[in-house]
Amino acid sequence: MDKDRVEGSAKQVKGAVKETIGKVVGDAKLEAEGKADKAEGKVQNAIGGLKDAVRDAAKK
Repeated sequence: MDKDRVEGSAKQVKGAVKETIGKVVGDAKLEAEGKADKAEGKVQNAIGGLKDAVRDAAKK
């Protein structure tokens, strides 16, 4: 598993937590930061998946 997938998943979780806390306390900035972190994590996770697929294809 590529490190980008792990880091991306961690960013998604971090973003979800920040977004939820922002909603609970009524902090729009924190909520927006959480959404941005989640989106960044999804992209990074996708890149890691692509790297894994390329690596697996090269092994065959």
